[in-house]
Amino acid sequence: MDLPPDIATMSLAEIARAVDEARLPPVDSWTPAHCGDSEMRIARDGTWYHQNSPIGRPAMVRLFSTILRREADGSHVLVTPVEKLDIAVEDAPFVAVAMQAEGQGRTARLAFQLNTGDLVTAGPDHALRFAPGEDGPRPYLHVRRGLEALVARPVYYELVERALAGDDAVPGLWSNDAFFPLEPAA
Repeated sequence: MDLPPDIATMSLAEIARAVDEARLPPVDSWTPAHCGDSEMRIARDGTWYHQNSPIGRPAMVRLFSTILRREADGSHVLVTPVEKLDIAVEDAPFVAVAMQAEGQGRTARLAFQLNTGDLVTAGPDHALRFAPGEDGPRPYLHVRRGLEALVARPVYYELVERALAGDDAVPGLWSNDAFFPLEPAA
């Protein structure tokens, strides 16, 4: 697998092109029989483990992340055309570790880089949501097919700063013509 791009050196136009060019396996169309447990888990901090040992090769994590699917019951599986294996996910399967922002207010665009190297631009199809948590609001970004990324705390602080600098009646963020209120949904 190719190395992930460096979001800090990319314009939002370059990020948009990279997102459009990304090709993922059609895991939603695969219907193999359930084969058991993968003995894998994704920790709250985004670290992937196999048999309680961290997976140290980023390319392996990126590869596994492409065959990750969320089932209708909320569970997570790794799926190929011939097998489906359970994987434990402690919070969200991805972590948004970096952000690029362009524009202000309604013209803003926010792009995120995940711990797997994937790029996601927030908007109508990739919503930001803020859930209540024990240590304050927990921000999440919809990645694909029900899979979400927990927004890392430093990136969350950037989001809050942008939201509070805006002039909207309700503090929130705009990206690709979609508004995401900072307040957790009731």
